[in-house]
Amino acid sequence: MQQGRPFIKKGQFYFIYEGNDSNLILEDKTKRGLEVRERSFDDKYGVEAEKGMIHDGDGIGHRVGIRWYFPKAKYSLQRVAEIAEELESKYSAIRELTCPDDV
Repeated sequence: MQQGRPFIKKGQFYFIYEGNDSNLILEDKTKRGLEVRERSFDDKYGVEAEKGMIHDGDGIGHRVGIRWYFPKAKYSLQRVAEIAEELESKYSAIRELTCPDDV
C-alpha cells in the first residue's frame, strides 16, 4: 500500500491506486525515495504530476515524473493501466539492455 491506500493494480515498475479525491494515481516504482521537488502539469500525459530531479553523468539535472494524477472523469482505469504498461515495457527494455543476465 502506498500512502495508506490499497493498490488497484501493480506491475514490476509501477503502482496504480486511488487518490483521496477523484483521481487515479500512477506511481513510477523506479523513482521511490526520490524527493518531490514540484507538482506541475505534465505535457506528455496532460495531467498534474509530482516531479523530482535526477542528475546525469555530467551533473546536469533533469526533472522526472514520480506520480501522475489522472482525473477519473477523463481517464478510465483501463487507460491508466495502458499508460502504466508503457512504463513497464520501457523499463523492461532498459533492463534487458543493461542487465541481460538478470532477465
